Amino acid sequence: MKQRIIALLLALALTLSLCAVSALAGEEAPAEDQAAEEQKKASEETTDGSEAAGNAEDGAPAEEEEPLSPAGPDTEPEIDPETGESLTEAVETVPDEVGTVTFANVERRMREKNLQVLVLEENIQALEVIDYDKLEQSLRETLNDIADAQWGMITSSGMMGEPIAGSLASQNLQTQYDAVREQFDAIRDGEMQEDNAATIRQLKALQDQIVIAGEALYVAVRAMDIQEAALQRQLDSLNRTVEEMELRYQMGQISALQLSEVRSGRTALVSGLETLRMNIRNYKLQLEMLIGAEQTGEIQLGPVPEVTEKQLGAMDLETDLLAAKEKSYDLYAAARTLEDAQEDYKESGRKYGYNEKKYEFLAAKHSWQAAQYTYNNTIQDYELKFRTLYAQVNDYKQIWDAAKTALACQQDSYASMELKYQQGTISKNALLDAEDDLREAEEKVRTSANDLFSSYNTYCWAVQHGVLN
Repeated sequence: MKQRIIALLLALALTLSLCAVSALAGEEAPAEDQAAEEQKKASEETTDGSEAAGNAEDGAPAEEEEPLSPAGPDTEPEIDPETGESLTEAVETVPDEVGTVTFANVERRMREKNLQVLVLEENIQALEVIDYDKLEQSLRETLNDIADAQWGMITSSGMMGEPIAGSLASQNLQTQYDAVREQFDAIRDGEMQEDNAATIRQLKALQDQIVIAGEALYVAVRAMDIQEAALQRQLDSLNRTVEEMELRYQMGQISALQLSEVRSGRTALVSGLETLRMNIRNYKLQLEMLIGAEQTGEIQLGPVPEVTEKQLGAMDLETDLLAAKEKSYDLYAAARTLEDAQEDYKESGRKYGYNEKKYEFLAAKHSWQAAQYTYNNTIQDYELKFRTLYAQVNDYKQIWDAAKTALACQQDSYASMELKYQQGTISKNALLDAEDDLREAEEKVRTSANDLFSSYNTYCWAVQHGVLN
């Protein structure tokens, strides 16, 4: 229990400092057996989910050119279950040019250079290098040393005729002995190993969340770049309008107030564009810090990958959901919390003989039931979020398709307007307005493609790592 508390405190501190970035039980536990039955069911479900997770993570077979997931390189290589060979060793990493970053390299660069991720990695390594056999032997020797000191104190006090029981020195030795014995028993029972494995899993989940935040920031900057281009296009159009209105004012066709209103609109647009550029620079500074690059605010981002029909076709709601649940640390932690509640319930049952006339046992029983409801709620909430994400990916796909259809129509319209301009039937400004409409349609395609990739990438993280934000 002490190890569990230490692990939770460590995780809480790391979460607060790194990111601003929870069950399946029966209706009522019959004294001893319900939680075990539920855990058995969960184990059977996660066994199936493990196979689904393997399929989801393996993505395309080695001979295929195109991976099924753009979620970035995993920290652990993918292994072909049939041949035992790595599926990721053959993937050639193309480094970014100086002052640039591509989405494919964001995760790799963060895991290599991000200080927060590296701190977590060192904590993970510190737990993974523990030799529990040697630690157990060391604790055994410490227990023997304390016992020898206690015996020496007893014999020396007996010879001097002084009382030893209840003395401060004796109490301190006993406190030390009890603390070491607790750790020794925790290793013998496997509790320390289990708690440390849970802590490692939690720290890795925190690493994943930091990486996801970096990738989300990358996509957000790309979206802001599209927005900047749209505002610049609007400003160019408004500049033409101002020029036209100034000419009309000189000809006496409009009033000074009308001209002033147009100029005021342009001023507001320029101000908004400057604010957007400032935000883009600040976000780029954050991204540069996350990937360990020099902080200039000028880093150039490559386009986000395009989600293909093949990748979308590989999505399977129920299979992917099982894989995500198997990998989810949140569900894993909820299951451990449920186990703790079950142990508390059993302990109370043994102490009070499962006597419902004892209020202490009834309180423990209600706490156990509440823990089951909490566990069920965590499962339901996770499943709801995953299903919502799945639907969101498909919705963004139809929005993208609609935008491409609209773009094709706009291209035909612009070609018609261009022909009319060449024939002299429309003005230059009319052609430029048609060009603006074409550029706007292109921006909608890029925006919808960006949104589709963002949701699909989040979906991949959920399936491959269980992280679902």
